[in-house]
Amino acid sequence: MVMSRSLAMPSSVGNDLFNPVTKRFIASPKIHLNRSKCEIQRRDFALKGIVASFMGSSLITESAPGVDRLPYKPEGYNYWTWRGHKIHYVVQGEGFPIVLIHGFGASAFHWRYNIPELAKRYKVYAVDLIGFGWSEKAIIEYDAMVWRDQVVDFLKEIVREPAVLVGNSLGGFTALVTAVGLPEQVVGVALLNSAGQFGDANRDTNKSEETILQKVILKPLKEIFQRIVLGFLFWQAKQPARVESVLKSVYKNPSNVDDYLVESIIRPAADPNAGEVYYRLMTGFMLNQTKYTLDGMLSKLSCPLLLLWGDLDPWVGPAKANRIKEFYRNTSLVNLQAGHCPHDEVPELVNSVLMDWLSTLTPKASS
Repeated sequence: MVMSRSLAMPSSVGNDLFNPVTKRFIASPKIHLNRSKCEIQRRDFALKGIVASFMGSSLITESAPGVDRLPYKPEGYNYWTWRGHKIHYVVQGEGFPIVLIHGFGASAFHWRYNIPELAKRYKVYAVDLIGFGWSEKAIIEYDAMVWRDQVVDFLKEIVREPAVLVGNSLGGFTALVTAVGLPEQVVGVALLNSAGQFGDANRDTNKSEETILQKVILKPLKEIFQRIVLGFLFWQAKQPARVESVLKSVYKNPSNVDDYLVESIIRPAADPNAGEVYYRLMTGFMLNQTKYTLDGMLSKLSCPLLLLWGDLDPWVGPAKANRIKEFYRNTSLVNLQAGHCPHDEVPELVNSVLMDWLSTLTPKASS
């Protein structure tokens, strides 16, 4: 999730990657998973918003009020020092550990409707990636592997036992690369409208050397222009009205786009270093993602994978989920009638599916 559509920069980058961005059940969809094949079976889909995509059935639902919500704390919850930087995280519950990883521009508070429910059965962690949320806006070079290293160390130092990773958008790709980097401690990964691109087999990977003209004259001018443009875009992106507008464009049902959500996004943007972090993300990371591809990561993955996909996402549609499932056999796919952030838009459905899927993994983890 991002703070503004303007964060996307070139549409080819933003639309496919890291764009954006008090209820109780009426009934609970019963989704049964086959442990050997980790396949979701079509059974008792009583609520209307879930699609068992591999069965081809399409149903629709409406959310009901009542799901517990994580209290908003302007000062944050818990802090951990990683490589000299202050990292924020939330932890609730007891039992098998689940680690929730937010998307671009968001924070642990974006899991506000998931943490309390999952914590009834599991020990739930929600961590703010460095540069986002209540974590430090560190002036470092940002790269997908920075967040991988952060989550790997979080698992080693804070969680300290096998866990399941759950990620939305940028957090989804971070969960994936973490599972590849620490397979002995990650027993399952759940992706919600994940970021990441499949590699282009026809792309020429050989980079030509920079000429003196490019290096000495054109590159500095390009950086000055980028700073001016991105500075304006960052200022625009952190305006409350703009944040609310973008959120409503990616939530099929915008009823959960409220002051809590908007505040959790604009408050971190007020940090003195936030503008510089934004510039580094957009120039050093967002435009240089092709060396980390979904197929490259999936080819090294060794644990069960769950895809919880909001099919009405205007940026990351269901085609990507279908392609992931085709590429990686040990995948279960559940399609939701929701946008880019199904965990916050239809939390009661996401929580139910996660609970059922997690129940198939935890006995293996315990043994």
